[in-house]
Amino acid sequence: MLLFKALSALLSYPTEEMREALTEIADVVRASPLVAPREREGLLALIAEIGDRDLFAAEEHYVDLFDRGRALSLNLFEHLHGDSRDRGAAMVELKRIYEAAGFELSARELPDFLPAVLEYLSRRELAEARDMLADCADILTAITRSLVARRSRYAAALQALLVIAGAPPVDVAKVPPARESAETLDRDWVERPAFADTAPVAPAKMQGR
Repeated sequence: MLLFKALSALLSYPTEEMREALTEIADVVRASPLVAPREREGLLALIAEIGDRDLFAAEEHYVDLFDRGRALSLNLFEHLHGDSRDRGAAMVELKRIYEAAGFELSARELPDFLPAVLEYLSRRELAEARDMLADCADILTAITRSLVARRSRYAAALQALLVIAGAPPVDVAKVPPARESAETLDRDWVERPAFADTAPVAPAKMQGR
């Protein structure tokens, strides 16, 4: 289904090649019966925003939004498992599902990266796509709420997926604007040390969680 391929492109890093395809992506959004009018309007606004920015600004905005905090990560299993071993096992199982369907991931993509999931669903039947999206509806809702709180037009892509999954879209009016501080983002992504420090540390210098 072309719509899932279009949504995959919109949620991917905005390369020049992707931007050159925005007119075609907009045509797919307009033509798809899976997109309700409200979500269609939001998607077209997102497409216009990506196209209106110069390439560097579009890239910078994408990185600032999706690569600096766990709340907006597009790696779905990270929301369930964080960096635990369970995430690795879940990704292995998802990769097996892809391979069983004849879908081979590129070396640089993780199986749970939402654009990769959507690329897979673009080659499957609608019923299967809806089931898989419904299975991760809670994660999609959480990401959508975070995007809405930041008043990001990218929320439209997630809202469209929720509607297709049969889940209620996020009520924008009920989500207050919010902004994660740099301190919060740093705390979200800090790596724990492999070994505990056996030397005594003065309480004032302890920064770990």
